[in-house]
Amino acid sequence: MDPVLIGELLAGLMFFGIIGFLLLGFPVAFTLAGVSLMFGVVGMAFGVFDPSNFGALPNRYIGFMTSEVLVAVPLFIFMGVMLERSNIAEQLLLTMAKLFGNLRGGLGMSVIIVGAMLAASTGVVGATVVTMGLISLPAMLRAGYDPKLATGVICASGTLGQIIPPSTVLIFMGDMLSGINSQVQMAKGNFAPTAVSVGDLFAGALLPGFLLVGLYLAYTIFKAITDPESCPATPVPPEEKKDLPREIAVSLLPPMLLILSVLGSILGGIATPTEAASVGAVGAMILAGLRWRLSFTTLRETTVATATITSMVFVILLGASVFSIVFRLMGGDNLVHEFLSNLPGGPLMAVAVVMAIMFVLGFILDTFEIIFIVIPITAPVLLMLDIDPVWLGVIVGVNLQTSFLTPPFGFALFYLRGVAPDSLPTSAIYKGILPFVFLQIFAIAILFAFPGIVTWLPRLIAG
Repeated sequence: MDPVLIGELLAGLMFFGIIGFLLLGFPVAFTLAGVSLMFGVVGMAFGVFDPSNFGALPNRYIGFMTSEVLVAVPLFIFMGVMLERSNIAEQLLLTMAKLFGNLRGGLGMSVIIVGAMLAASTGVVGATVVTMGLISLPAMLRAGYDPKLATGVICASGTLGQIIPPSTVLIFMGDMLSGINSQVQMAKGNFAPTAVSVGDLFAGALLPGFLLVGLYLAYTIFKAITDPESCPATPVPPEEKKDLPREIAVSLLPPMLLILSVLGSILGGIATPTEAASVGAVGAMILAGLRWRLSFTTLRETTVATATITSMVFVILLGASVFSIVFRLMGGDNLVHEFLSNLPGGPLMAVAVVMAIMFVLGFILDTFEIIFIVIPITAPVLLMLDIDPVWLGVIVGVNLQTSFLTPPFGFALFYLRGVAPDSLPTSAIYKGILPFVFLQIFAIAILFAFPGIVTWLPRLIAG
């Protein structure tokens, strides 16, 4: 049999073999590396894989550890966890709820707005969903909200951290797409390609993030008009109204200024994402200190949580590197190229197929696991088909956010189930999220139809 055909066959079997082992419950990082090594040995036996290729792994690992771009990841995680552990996020939500309390659906709208603000400070979905589930779900249920609407609003707004900058997912995708785009452009003969940066992805994701927030708010207002009993007003007592201006000044404005300074410095080209992340981390500690919430215990818990989350992500990245080497050098990239480039419907159909694959993988894999596996083997083909790398990265981010919400395996649903009261049935969470899943799909359709929503701001900033 043709060695090329054998290599492509083994690469395809390896991909599905990894999915099978993950379904059996094996850890992701070790599954990626272990199954890839096993297929590499099989490839050696058939003469389609050279073990000397593993010599590239040490340099690749060192590159990850010394990358100035990826240093932003633990800093942004630290910023978000500090805001959560110091109860700044809780005060933010309580103040916003009082601000909108006199409106029908006002509590739901406040949850959406605070979810967007937390997304712009944490970038970690699990922390945001759990925080808002603990704080806002009991308040919404006490206020007489329909449990389906309450859980849907919390899950959807909690996943905005996937797409609203400074999303840690966008940082990794920006780093990967930057290198892939440079290689593709050089292969096309363009030896001075326009660089793709994390800042470009942040700028490209800003308007789509606002689009999703607008859709969520519009649906909540629609429910308030058509079904007022599902989201009643929660009037603020007169004695609490007197303290509202002070609460806004103390609880709302400082986090907003921190978020705006971090994002503004990145989008304005004043600071790199890493520099802005360090400012954000220090700023979060200062805010915690001003509220007398910064203690050794808080600092230790925040540091441990940051190290745990960061280690988890980077271990998966290291395992995915082994998979990428074995898959590509056994001919898997040729297999993917032939499949995607021969699809009817051109480049957009190729993107749609990749999005569908990612959406299905979202049922069983975490976001980082998906991008570390799928982006390295599909992005080179898609960029070769002249797909804009910034648009591709943002579309992937919105798509993976949708997979976080989709029953029965959406991760956000499990996060909320873990902190919801036992009296709330799981079926209510599943039913409540469905309208927001349709809103997500509608948003993806809009971004497909009007790619300028993604590409306009990066091009404007680039001059």
